[in-house]
Amino acid sequence: MSARVRQLGALARLSVLELYRRKDLIVVFLLGGVILLPLAFFSPFGVSGASRYMNELAMLLVWLFSLTIGLGVSARLLPPEFDSRTIYPMLAKPVGRGTILLGKYLGALAASFLALAFFYLAYAVLIGLRQGVWFPLILLQAFTLHTGLLMIVTALGLLGSLVMTPSANLTLCGLLSVLMLVFGQRLPALIQTQPVPGKWALQVIQWAGPHLEFFDLRQRLIHDWPPIGWDVCAAVMVYAVGYAVACLALSAVIFRKTRF
Repeated sequence: MSARVRQLGALARLSVLELYRRKDLIVVFLLGGVILLPLAFFSPFGVSGASRYMNELAMLLVWLFSLTIGLGVSARLLPPEFDSRTIYPMLAKPVGRGTILLGKYLGALAASFLALAFFYLAYAVLIGLRQGVWFPLILLQAFTLHTGLLMIVTALGLLGSLVMTPSANLTLCGLLSVLMLVFGQRLPALIQTQPVPGKWALQVIQWAGPHLEFFDLRQRLIHDWPPIGWDVCAAVMVYAVGYAVACLALSAVIFRKTRF
């Protein structure tokens, strides 16, 4: 067990170090600056009390950037290994394919979490400076649920990297994520209004699709609404872990059947 833990840790560290080699951290800091600038210098419509509009813009950027980084990191985990044939030395060592897959996933997740933590820290500091509210409880809940969303997104990106090209993977996973965020809550109503073929397709999406809208607390955070119950947070995080595990299990099946 200890040997496998060391292997997982080494693979995860390699994935995080790859983030440094590709200079992705520079992109993270630049994106963080894009988030900070609207909050720091602009008062929409010349009214200081209307800063919540800038807060909404900043949180929208946080979500877009976190999805981009999560999918970008996870979608590029395995294809470069296949193209450069560095997967062969890994498989030649006493490292199982499941260990490689899980280690890569943990590395992508760690890199995504680091970027997300930086974005939320930047948001929290600017909100504190402008409004005098420092790290409210709803901010902690929003960050916690956002990490659950990244668990699902990185697992989807990793799964897609085994069956699609990187460009197709990024396009389809990104489109699916955005559509579920926008229309996920409306699926039950849409199902009732569709004829039978479309109704069946939407039902499949409702039951099998990643309900990323469960993790969205932007409106509560922006408008200073009360925090949600921690039991609700726990239930949503259980859903995130379960969905990510299902994606990883399917990825493991595909990876074991892949011939190199």
